[in-house]
Amino acid sequence: MPPAPIHRTRPPTNWTEQALATARLAGPVIVARAGMLVLAMVDTVMTGRAGAEQLAYFGAGMAVQIALLLFGIGSLMGTGILVAQAYGAGEHERCGGIWRVALGHAVVLGLLMGLLSLAGESFLGWFGLRPDLARGGGEVLVMLSWSMPPILVYVATAAFLEAMGRPKPGMVVMLLANLVNVGLNWLLIYGHAGLPALGANGAALATAIVRWMMAAALVGYCLRLLPVRATAGVFLPLPDWRDMGVRLRRLGLPLGVAQSLESTAFMTVAIFAGRIGEQAMAGYQIAINLISMIFMCAIGVSAATAVQVGQAVGRGDRRGVHLAGWTGVGLVLLVMAGLGLMVGLATGPVAAFYTPDREVQAIAAAALAVGVLFLVFDGAQAVLMGAARGTGDVLVPLLLQGFAFWGCAVPAAWLFGLAQGLGPSGLMLGLFVGVVVSSLTLAWRFRTVSQRAVRRS
Repeated sequence: MPPAPIHRTRPPTNWTEQALATARLAGPVIVARAGMLVLAMVDTVMTGRAGAEQLAYFGAGMAVQIALLLFGIGSLMGTGILVAQAYGAGEHERCGGIWRVALGHAVVLGLLMGLLSLAGESFLGWFGLRPDLARGGGEVLVMLSWSMPPILVYVATAAFLEAMGRPKPGMVVMLLANLVNVGLNWLLIYGHAGLPALGANGAALATAIVRWMMAAALVGYCLRLLPVRATAGVFLPLPDWRDMGVRLRRLGLPLGVAQSLESTAFMTVAIFAGRIGEQAMAGYQIAINLISMIFMCAIGVSAATAVQVGQAVGRGDRRGVHLAGWTGVGLVLLVMAGLGLMVGLATGPVAAFYTPDREVQAIAAAALAVGVLFLVFDGAQAVLMGAARGTGDVLVPLLLQGFAFWGCAVPAAWLFGLAQGLGPSGLMLGLFVGVVVSSLTLAWRFRTVSQRAVRRS
């Protein structure tokens, strides 16, 4: 099959054109990002049917796994920035070279995070979880450890494609992965077809297998079907590959730390829930899983906004940077407000979908009622981080995220959830404080940066 040609489209010139361009790119990205969370949601639902104890084990393990994964994803975000800016500048032949450097980083990061996952039981124990809960969560992490390199390879490859305006392959691979995951869960969680019933460990093993399949499929697509000019750098010498690696790390590591500050804050709050008890942990896990899935819509708009801003930077178009950034914020406010209202009107049925345990249902519904309130602010801060990322502005947003989530969210969650005894609902209220601070400070930062002269990263 001959490779498709690269089409260079006219950049948006007004708010309407920019909104349509962002939405076209964001749609498949949202599906792909949501698909990653749907994997976790399906695991959570199917594990919940195996019992509250298994659900608590899975929730404890995934709290650490998501924190590690988000650091890795953040560290690879420089891939999208550099590819988008090169693509916007018309340097298509460099895009494949950037991807090759990113793949090397993805493998190394994945191996390191896989090794860290092996110490999950000790890590959970340090945070005060009961020995049986720490042991169960640690076993989940061991099952997931060997799949960290392929999931990061998938992430780097998806970012490479999205930065050139090609998000659909990543979406298709993710949709197929979800179908395979359901079948593997049915076999491994419950022990069908003569296999042992592994419970939470079975859900983790299924996810690990699926991650390897995802990486193989998307890399194979790139090597076989992408335009020749976009992949030329994969096979040809890249004279500045060492400098490219430095630039990728200079952009990615602060973004990875920023992601980690947010994700470890959420992980710490999840561990607060575990200290309350297994029922609280299970109910909080349901609420945060659904909130996180909705948040993937914001992540999709954020990724699309970062690409649009990055391409504007590559063109040297300061007005385009401003237009792309604030249009993305407007879109995410509309989307998150609508989805938050829908969930807020159906917290009880949503909680019942996850588990038959009435006590866990009540805890989850109460936590969801608070959690939907911060969706709008959470979406805004995600898109503003994406807009800043597109410009290459990474250090100041890192400091702002640190203050918002560790200076505000975690102390507030401890105060409301533990000290005041409000339980998972209080934990959600603490997170609300953090995302409000984050969105307001990042809005100030992007306004400042977008008024400066455009300069590539």
